[in-house]
Formats: sequence, C-alpha cells, structure tokens
Amino acid sequence: MTAKILLATVLLAIPAAVGAQNAPLTFDRAAYVTCREAQSMQSEARKQLAIFLAEHSARYRGVALPSDARGGQLGMLVRSGCTLSPDAYLFTVIDRAVVAERSSLEKQ
Repeated sequence: MTAKILLATVLLAIPAAVGAQNAPLTFDRAAYVTCREAQSMQSEARKQLAIFLAEHSARYRGVALPSDARGGQLGMLVRSGCTLSPDAYLFTVIDRAVVAERSSLEKQ
C-alpha cells in the first residue's frame, strides 16, 4: 500500500474515531491521541493511526520502517509502552520505540 493511499485511508477513517465531526486528520490531531483512546478505536483504524504516526517518527529520525521481524519488535515495544502507561500519547510511545530500535533500522 503506498503512503498516499494509506494517508487517504487514515484521513477518512480516523476523525470519527477520535471524536471529530468533519475535521480531517492532521499530525497535530493524531499526536494527541492517547493509548487508551487508540485502544477504543476499531482495529483497522487503530493500525492505520499507528502506521501514520510511525512513518512520521521514522522520517523525522531518518530511518525506514521495516516490514520484517524488526517491525514486529517495534510493535511489541509500542504495545508494552501502552500497557504500562495507557494515558501516554500514542505518538510518544511510538517515537520512543523508533528511537530505541534506531540502530537496527535502515537509514533513509
């Protein structure tokens, strides 16, 4: 799935899940979704939001998101972080996971 298609899908699917009526999803809105709020979303919307935020973090950190087992490792770090701190912002948990695994990720 290309980044543009993913972004379009996120723009359509997430606003209703995070309580917006007709506002498109922007990074500013997505960054303030907590782990608890994300958990209450439908599974597909939650995954799309997490990928949207992970891609943003990876671009900022100068790495590429892996599609192999390292991606699963990132997912486990995010899941663990959200379990330990459900009121943390999802973006913060994802960004910390990317930073923790940065040495094993490919540079952009």
